[in-house]
Parts: sequence; structure tokens; C-alpha cells
Amino acid sequence: MTIRFYFLSLVFFLLYLTGCSQGSAPPDGPNIKTMKFNELTKEEEQVILYKGTERPFSGKYENFNEPGSYICKRCGAPLYRSTDKFDAGCGWPSFDDEIPGAVVRLPDADGFRTEIQCARCGAHLGHLFTGEGYTLKNTRHCVNSISMDFIASDDTPLTDTAIFAGGCFWGVEYYMKKMKGVISTEVGYTGGKTDNPTYKEVCSGTTGHYEAIEVVFDPRITTYEAVTKLFFEIHDPTQWNHQGPDVGVQYRSAVFYRDEEQKSITEKLIRELKETAYPVVTEVLPATTFWKAEDYHQEYYDHKGSTPYCHGYVKRF
Repeated sequence: MTIRFYFLSLVFFLLYLTGCSQGSAPPDGPNIKTMKFNELTKEEEQVILYKGTERPFSGKYENFNEPGSYICKRCGAPLYRSTDKFDAGCGWPSFDDEIPGAVVRLPDADGFRTEIQCARCGAHLGHLFTGEGYTLKNTRHCVNSISMDFIASDDTPLTDTAIFAGGCFWGVEYYMKKMKGVISTEVGYTGGKTDNPTYKEVCSGTTGHYEAIEVVFDPRITTYEAVTKLFFEIHDPTQWNHQGPDVGVQYRSAVFYRDEEQKSITEKLIRELKETAYPVVTEVLPATTFWKAEDYHQEYYDHKGSTPYCHGYVKRF
């Protein structure tokens, strides 16, 4: 045991005591009133709902290395893959990456840490730390075992990801996130020539980026084809460099495929639309780096309490 190890253990145990003393109200995650949750024990509620912390080295997944995936104890949403788990020696399970869109980051009540929650139901998971140098990703999700369940590889819930651009990403996300089987959505920029673009830079038309959305869905509930069909029905795929009143190269219609199967399905749907007299201009492009947009763009209409002005549902299939 090193001095550093004992020091970290002491720090985390003090944080544990602090976390257990918090009495904040349960989180109000997205669609919290209509979601169905698993029953929780009093100990699970203390951590998951009231942001407590389990004792270090006491959780069942702290020293656990089976292949599979970790899901939210409260709602069952996939959170982490076992391939991203590592031993930080801190007393809690540690991961250097999450399943895309599975985790949200919030300022902690203590004023200096970053809290992580399940993006689907708002369950408290633990805290996020960066710059520690444990792995090449330089990121550590410090998660309470009690906040998760584990599913072995043979039963791992599959997730798949689709990336679309169809005008203002606010409106596309508004409709996509309502689809059954969609786990999470995230809006951002892709297809351009610069790294870490800002909204202002993308809107200038000089970076070549598209306003896009990354949709993570459960293939057991829906399919890539169904998700792509919805994409073609919530924006006008016949408009080029604009969508409704929004004009600009960032509003181009495009599907960014992640493998040949996605490409083939997209091209099939475009042929079907063209055969029914839709002069589709949607581009079919290989997926490149997806840059997350600024936080105020995420779930924009839900936070604003309004509905899209340039998107709407039109049945085309």
C-alpha cells in the first residue's frame, strides 16, 4: 500500500460521509412522471435518489472484472461496458468512458466536483474526475456499485447509434427522442474540417459542419431502418442548404452511416422515396468525428417549453 493510496482512501471516505449526509430531493430527470422504475431498497434510495455514497471497497463491482455491461439500477438503461472498466484503487468501480449519451454531467452540490447521473432517469451514479492519468483517456467515472446492475456478455443489452443531419438540430431531436426504443440523443456538429467547432463558427458556414444528432437506440425495441424512416418523416429531405425558414450550409440533409449495413438501408429508403415522387437530396456519407454542441442546445425545446417551428411529422412511407 502506498502513501498516495491511503491518502486517496481517506479523502474518498470523507466524501462518502459528506454524501451520506446530503438530504436533497430525488432528481427530476426527463419524462420522470411517466417512466416506470425498479423498486429500490432504502440503501439504494440513499445513493440513487438522495445522492449518498456507499462505503469505499464495499461495493460488489469494485473488484469485479467479468465481461458484460453495467446498467442503471433504477431504470435499466445501459451505462458502461466492461471493456472501459479499470482498477483505480480508489474503492469504487472506475470507468474511463461511458456508452454514448448514457451519462449526464452536473456541478456537484459541494461546489468543486462533477456529479454524474443516468441520462434517462436522473439516478445518481457518482462523480467524474479528469487529469489523473490512470488511462490514456485521462478520465475516471467513479461509480457506486449500488447504482448499477451487471449483465454478462451473453445477455448484454445491445445499443446502436445513428447519426443524422436534417436542418436545425433542435427540431430533429425534439421528435427523435420521443421514439420508442430511443435511449438517448445528443446534438452536435459533424462532417466539417475543424476540431471542436462552436455554434458561431458552424453558423458562419466556413467550417463545413452539419448541425447533426446522434441517436442511441435499443435494437431489441426498434431498428436502424425504423429510426431512419422517422428521420425522413420529420424533416423535408428534398430541401438543400435549408430547412423551412432556416437557410445555411449547416442545414443540409444527410445520413452519416457507421457501417455498410446502415449505408445499404439508407440508400434503400432513399430509392423508395424517389420512386414515390420525392426528389430527395439527402447525402449519404461515412460517419466522422461527432462534436457535441454547447449544453444549451441539448433538448432545447423541452427546456424552452415550446415546439419546433421548422420540423413536423409527415408520413412518407
